[in-house]
Amino acid sequence: MNENLIRLGLLDEGDIILDEAALSLALLDHPDVDPTPYRTLLDEVATRLDVVGRNASGASDRADVLSQVLHEEFGFVGDRDTYDDPANADLIRVVDRRRGLPVSLSILYVGAARRIGWEADALDVPGHVLVMVGAEAAPVIVDPFREGMLVDREALAALLLASTSGPAAAVSHIAAMPNRAILVRLLLNQATRAEHNGQGRRALELYTRMTLMAPDYGHAWWERARLELVDGDVTAARGSLSAMLEITRDPDLRRRVTDTLKALPAT
Repeated sequence: MNENLIRLGLLDEGDIILDEAALSLALLDHPDVDPTPYRTLLDEVATRLDVVGRNASGASDRADVLSQVLHEEFGFVGDRDTYDDPANADLIRVVDRRRGLPVSLSILYVGAARRIGWEADALDVPGHVLVMVGAEAAPVIVDPFREGMLVDREALAALLLASTSGPAAAVSHIAAMPNRAILVRLLLNQATRAEHNGQGRRALELYTRMTLMAPDYGHAWWERARLELVDGDVTAARGSLSAMLEITRDPDLRRRVTDTLKALPAT
């Protein structure tokens, strides 16, 4: 397991195949599952997308085709009824149930589009994930959680306003998420739900996966150390905090990590 995660962590950003990587992460929790049908499904979605979208040259047409194929034909939709079900962030269960969170469904949309050479990115919207189709100069945004519906500028501004107490951020400043950040978001959904349900060991395992897959993501090291201390493993927590110190450049955060390290009991 760790070898695969470390290998993923060493890949250049552009070499990560998003949906395949998400499937690999899900397989860690399903060691006895044959991945072939799931990889076949990803291929089938892309093949169908290529056929239906053969004459779709613009971003708007391609966004429509994405919604048609992923939602109407393959049935993928947001799970509004059991939103917090951990299965919604597990790509194997998402494929089985055709239900998921915004981030897991966005992975399927973006992955399928990229497989046939279309430009697509997941957008990091506070409390949500959307998909941008086409170049940033003239993109079209869709919401995989809501049946792939089009999200215009007004709807996007409303989403931002609903998620903040102050003025909504400029629409043009919504950031496309790097592949590794999307995968971290997927695991983070599982980790927070696990801890909320009293599954501290499960949460620790998920944060450990994050640190192996995305070693430059400092928050995962901090949470890993915190849970290692809860588990009574001071040596492991010291190692996690030391690793975090290696990648952290913010002086205030470095001071916090250093102070925490000094406060740890001797082993």
